[in-house]
Amino acid sequence: MSRTQFVISRRTVAWKADEPTGSPTTRKATMTTSDRTATSANSTGSPGSITRADCEQRDANDPLRDCREEFLLPEGTIYLDGNSLGPRTKGAAERAQEVITDEWGTGLIGSWNTAGWWDLPAKLGEKVAGLVGGGAGSTVVTDTTSINLFKAASAALKMQAEDSSDRRVILTQRENFPSDIYMLEGLAEQLGDGYEVRLVDDEEVTAGFPTTMSDEVALVVLTHVNYRTGRLFDMGTTTSAIHSGGAMVIWDLCHSAGALPIDLAGTGADMAIGCTYKFLNGGPGSPAFIWVAEALQNRFSQPLSGWWSHAQPFDMAPDYRPADGIRRYLTGTQGILSMSVAELGLDIHSRVDMEQIREKSLALSDLFIDLVDERLADHPVEVVTPREHAHRGSQVSITHPEGFAVMSALIERGIIGDYREPEVLRFGLTPLYIGFTEVWDTVEALRDILDNRLWDTPAHKVRGAVT
Repeated sequence: MSRTQFVISRRTVAWKADEPTGSPTTRKATMTTSDRTATSANSTGSPGSITRADCEQRDANDPLRDCREEFLLPEGTIYLDGNSLGPRTKGAAERAQEVITDEWGTGLIGSWNTAGWWDLPAKLGEKVAGLVGGGAGSTVVTDTTSINLFKAASAALKMQAEDSSDRRVILTQRENFPSDIYMLEGLAEQLGDGYEVRLVDDEEVTAGFPTTMSDEVALVVLTHVNYRTGRLFDMGTTTSAIHSGGAMVIWDLCHSAGALPIDLAGTGADMAIGCTYKFLNGGPGSPAFIWVAEALQNRFSQPLSGWWSHAQPFDMAPDYRPADGIRRYLTGTQGILSMSVAELGLDIHSRVDMEQIREKSLALSDLFIDLVDERLADHPVEVVTPREHAHRGSQVSITHPEGFAVMSALIERGIIGDYREPEVLRFGLTPLYIGFTEVWDTVEALRDILDNRLWDTPAHKVRGAVT
């Protein structure tokens, strides 16, 4: 199927071939009236022409509309936080019950063999690999993203120490997810011997590290999509720039896996990590994954060398011998219940064309941005997500001085996004269960809340432990 793009007109919905996706636009919510009615290079049409009826028609013609039936969402809820935690998949409760009642309750310890528990990390890893361009035998689902980063970074630094003993610097984005930064700082402190973490701005990454890449740099750890702004980084050109400087790269795919096409092997990446509970809908706290390029797998030596990564784990030998290939990236006994439920989300993705997901994701975010430009122009709102398709993930982030209270007011209406400091309201646009009408309703609710200052109540300013 050729790639297509959703295009909206005043009364009808049409499909047309893709236009160039890299054309930059500079519109903000504070633009002039004439600017607001102009169509951007990546727009879905003239913002002034968009009506709710148009969005309903687009939903009716959406080739992914039936995917919504794969998820169980509360009635009346618009869920725009799948970039933080995906919703419950149909069959999740039943699968968990099956594991508890049949596999554990009846099969007992024999289920390590009869129910395939022992093979789940590699089995699910193959499914993840198909979504991230990893290739067979390249991925395991295991542990958490932070733990997998510790393993991967430790291994990369050891390889670099063997090849070039003077490299002691780890680069990562200043706006990387904080846990990644904390793990790297902890690793550098543990290693001592001059290892240090240096933070770089996103602009330095997109420019190819003109001022920070040097023969001191051993490793670069990058998020593929900025968790706050939704900025997407070009994996191919960035990986090439890092390798040209003699460094290795680890990509964090938490905010891109399941949301857009990824080609780890084709871009020459070294290692990657990611989670399964966001766009892959694995459930709260579902296990993460780690991918390693085939050429590096048997060079890998990790400090968390548990028995699951042993070449012959049931020999119970006192000396450690790592397994060949991807199994050496495992550590200890796996969480079978959460892993079994996570498989449902991976199976949904395996039945859907990732290019179609990306097409609809961009169309949804185009619509969201156009409606913000049109309807919120009188408010101190700014779209901080890149407008260029080539630089945009699968979310739209906007800022407002009272962002937390505004999001709280939205959530009170059953429209669930989330808030990140400073002042950022995030809206995850997951094409498998979000439609165009829901985007329209969300921005209309925002307009009402801002026009009437409905956010300005003490209740909307009270913060819980999780924002």
